[in-house]
Amino acid sequence: MKKIVLGVILLGGLATSIQAQKMSEKKWVRKQFSALNLNEKIGQLMVIRAHSNWSQNKIDSISNLIQQYNVGGLCFFQGGPVRQALQTNAYQSIAKTPLFIAIDAEWGLGMRLDSVESFPRQLSMGAFASSNSVYQMGAAIAAQLKRLGIQINYGPVVDVNNNPSNPVINDRSFGQSKAQVIQQGVAYMKGMQDNGIMATAKHFPGHGDVNVDSHFDLPVINKSKAELDSLELVPFKALIDAGIESIMVAHLSVPAIDDRPKYATSISPNAVNGLLKKELGFKGISVTDAMDMKAIANYFPQGEANVQAILAGNDMLCLPGDLGQSIQKIRSAIKERRLKRSDINARVKKILTAKYKHGLDLPQQIDTNNIVADLNQSVGTINAEMAQQSLTFLRATNSPILNNKTAYIAFNAKSANVLTATLSNAYGVKVFYTNGKDANELAMINDSLKAYDQVIVGLHGYNRRPANHFEIPAATLEFLNKKGHENWIHLIFGNPYAVGDFNTINNILFAFEDTKYSHAAVRKWLEGKLQASGTLPVTISPELKYGTLSEALLKKRFCRLDSSSNY
Repeated sequence: MKKIVLGVILLGGLATSIQAQKMSEKKWVRKQFSALNLNEKIGQLMVIRAHSNWSQNKIDSISNLIQQYNVGGLCFFQGGPVRQALQTNAYQSIAKTPLFIAIDAEWGLGMRLDSVESFPRQLSMGAFASSNSVYQMGAAIAAQLKRLGIQINYGPVVDVNNNPSNPVINDRSFGQSKAQVIQQGVAYMKGMQDNGIMATAKHFPGHGDVNVDSHFDLPVINKSKAELDSLELVPFKALIDAGIESIMVAHLSVPAIDDRPKYATSISPNAVNGLLKKELGFKGISVTDAMDMKAIANYFPQGEANVQAILAGNDMLCLPGDLGQSIQKIRSAIKERRLKRSDINARVKKILTAKYKHGLDLPQQIDTNNIVADLNQSVGTINAEMAQQSLTFLRATNSPILNNKTAYIAFNAKSANVLTATLSNAYGVKVFYTNGKDANELAMINDSLKAYDQVIVGLHGYNRRPANHFEIPAATLEFLNKKGHENWIHLIFGNPYAVGDFNTINNILFAFEDTKYSHAAVRKWLEGKLQASGTLPVTISPELKYGTLSEALLKKRFCRLDSSSNY
């Protein structure tokens, strides 16, 4: 009986605490809201660009915009951690309404800031069987962002990438399986949100099956609503059900959603108010993709585009362009009764409520002492684990042998790395360094290979985007596609889609990244100390299809190291 009574008391105390918190939240929101005029309320819907590597004049111009228009938030891009921290402190100190600080950090702060190590691109995580390390990465990114006074990450990417030629999503996606995108996307989201950072699923309603980059023009997706329901929309629905706090709406022309020419989903009421909010039941903050992208800017004047984005149902506009013009256009739309003042008020209160939830009711001051060390604290451990999990070995015909009769061709590796140094020093492997551009040089290397029993190829440093064969030199493509090279060992340090240009090769180990962590993982695999356990997350060719498991290593795989090795 005493336990029951105690439980009731505790529950009652918890309920009282929650109620008190809600009252504090409402009081703070009410106070902030009541202090704003119409221009300042509209300003709360705007997220503007900031860089910590800008000149002082540009930095001062951001300060002026904050004071003049009471913008809702800043999205930081390139720079450095200490500089960004100092700027954030300065910007928060002059803001009438506390600023949301956002960043596009899909693979952590290293994506934007110097002095910080990056995490892998999402496609490597599509090769994982488990989502544990993805959650840990999300938690680590959350710790990074909180340390730097950031409340919002514009990630994860939950586009299902089923178009190898996609010029903008590609290896930023978890892959072409909606199930894998959901598994890893939810884990990434929870890792961040469980640790106090607002995650943003993007790019709604799905940017994976395009061959046009929306930074430069408006992509068109000619799929039926049923097709969208069965694939592109599925991850967004799953993350909504899992509690995602924010969703970014893409600039896509999808006639099945809105058949008006040049009306992107970001400015379509059918897409935002209709599909996202009513049909899928999303209650969080919807934010547009950058409004200065050509997919929008080519077809609508910026001020009018921003009006359309608000009419569509978006809560916040990312990089809205000319603030004065945009606010004036939105005011005119209210006066003309195209927009309701009550709708603006509701959005502002939603944003203020989210700001309270993320601690912006309290003074914001970032301590810069040891900040770089703090930001890098757990990156190495997680990266090493992920590099090992991602290794995927396909089309196996033989296993590697490491001795002084083994040659390694390091394509586009500018100098020795963790892998090549070990192969050379510990096993006597001959390493040939080449940029792969000179056919005559490659012919000379090929002649030299006659003295070796096995050849290992490392494809390093190529472009991650598919244009122009990932910028792999024509001489390299011709060399690796030669008859007689089929049974070499091929190590792919980068985007796996690049292998689609190599139609004859076997023994392919996908490492996904070209970092010291992937080099170390591949070294262990070559030594027989690590088994490749990954699954191909995308279809590359008819012979290399999505879902192909790493092949069992050949008999005696772990007994093939040369006994004379001094490693």
